[in-house]
Amino acid sequence: MKSLLSTTCALLFSAALPAQADCNLVRLAEPGWTDLALTSAITQVLIEGMGHKTESKILGIPVIYESMKRKDLDVFMGYWDPAMETYFNAYRDSGEIETIHTNLEGAKFTWAVPSYVYDAGVHSFADLAKHADEFDEKVYGIEPGSNDIMLDIVAKNEFGLGDWKVVESSEQGMLSQVAREIKRKKWIAFLGWAPHPMNTAFDLKYLEGGDAYYGPNFGGATVHTQVRKGYQKECPQIGKLLDQLTFTVSMESEGMGYILDDKMSAMDAARKVIANHPDMLDTWLEGISTTDGSSALAAVNKDLGLAPKP
Repeated sequence: MKSLLSTTCALLFSAALPAQADCNLVRLAEPGWTDLALTSAITQVLIEGMGHKTESKILGIPVIYESMKRKDLDVFMGYWDPAMETYFNAYRDSGEIETIHTNLEGAKFTWAVPSYVYDAGVHSFADLAKHADEFDEKVYGIEPGSNDIMLDIVAKNEFGLGDWKVVESSEQGMLSQVAREIKRKKWIAFLGWAPHPMNTAFDLKYLEGGDAYYGPNFGGATVHTQVRKGYQKECPQIGKLLDQLTFTVSMESEGMGYILDDKMSAMDAARKVIANHPDMLDTWLEGISTTDGSSALAAVNKDLGLAPKP
């Protein structure tokens, strides 16, 4: 009886304790955008070098946020503010998703046209409808679930675009369409952003006048790291890394070029970017330990075959 009572008490006490987080596996997601594929992969390379396992899924932005709310995902490296504000607003006040760090400044995100279209007089959103025939009343976006702002503009007949169609495909599909149209000197309006190799691959111009939807300065944006509620406290070493992981526009554009132009996998591109910028590791991994308590900086350098500093 005493043994049974002790066992029962132990079970009740155990049930009363909060569930322990599984910090061994870090679950990330990205929406199929090359910049976020790269930054998520850099994050994975570092976390795996620390001795953890990672997995990353490609999901629509609304699904990412719902999955984080349900605690099915841990980390999202790509909250573009203000462009993604409409997606995040439903979770902002509840605290179910925490925005913990600005990992990129100097980004932009709005509509663009080839320079020859700009030179012909299309300088702003308001100019598009005047040339509806040249554009075939179409504006090109990326993956479904990432074009809600474009769809909203058309649905509300903003800028006289109520009869236009938003063509949704993928980032690669959109860029292939842009390349075809530019080669033929045809007119096209599309979703453009930086960092991205499109800014050097194409002679393009960003359109003015979209401030109410994309924000000022051509959708000038900062990109933030987000985690599910409480994750930093549950997994402090990973949380510290996420607080220190900051990128640059040029670094991301470089890595995206490896993926898009050189056809590297995101993980291989991430390793090459890190190898090209090894000094970044000092900041990213300062004061961080591996799963066995040793220096994360030394472990990641060894994992990537980089010579440790003297």
